[in-house]
Amino acid sequence: MTLFQLSLTIIFVIIPLVLSSYLKLGLEKDMIIATVRSIIQLFVIGYLLTFVFDGEHPIYILLMIILMIGAATQNIIKKGRGIKGITWKIIVTLITVEVVTMGILIGCHIIPAEARYIIPISGMMIGNAMVLSLLFLNRFLSEINAADEQIELILSLGGNKKQAIHDSLMSAIRSSMIPTIESQKTMGLVQLPGMMSGQIIGGADPIVAVQFQLLILFLLLTAATISSIMVGFLSYPTLFNDKEQYLGEYRNE
Repeated sequence: MTLFQLSLTIIFVIIPLVLSSYLKLGLEKDMIIATVRSIIQLFVIGYLLTFVFDGEHPIYILLMIILMIGAATQNIIKKGRGIKGITWKIIVTLITVEVVTMGILIGCHIIPAEARYIIPISGMMIGNAMVLSLLFLNRFLSEINAADEQIELILSLGGNKKQAIHDSLMSAIRSSMIPTIESQKTMGLVQLPGMMSGQIIGGADPIVAVQFQLLILFLLLTAATISSIMVGFLSYPTLFNDKEQYLGEYRNE
């Protein structure tokens, strides 16, 4: 693809900008920022990955993972603003996702401990955990806002904070995981994964490409489950004080 051909793809940014402006969705600024950031970030990371892959040093791999976790955390905490200690909760969640997935993959010798495997897979896992955390927080804050009276009622009848928040918490966890589960149901029928298609186009054996894609799908399901559950169970206690009184001061932005 030439630079001229790449520049033509800006049409796919103009279309949603025009539609957003026409319908007064108010998303134009975010779209422009996202477009500019993605262009800059992808070119920078492209050159950076070349250096990391050529160096093949553990410290480079670790620094890349820290960078990804830091960027994902910064993006997530905007949605959970107001939840006490949301930053460390997200960091612990993302680190857990990374340690569990990479621990199994490398420990069971599913992939070699090389930068060209670890970094792309880590990026997919951390990125998916970020999206799921955002979905969870968005739904959870909406749920507890709608269930204020129910939470207070359960507490007034002698229920504890876990009982009071249970329905809202479970509903938010289920809702945040649905996109991942539904996506896997139609994989190969509706969606043709980019990674698998790219490997086949590059000349790889289709069966080998399918095997790698299945690995990613199973990892994404684990990342989705761990991130939604951990963020949920780490967050809900902050909705109550030491006397298990509902604070009721968190609002979805």
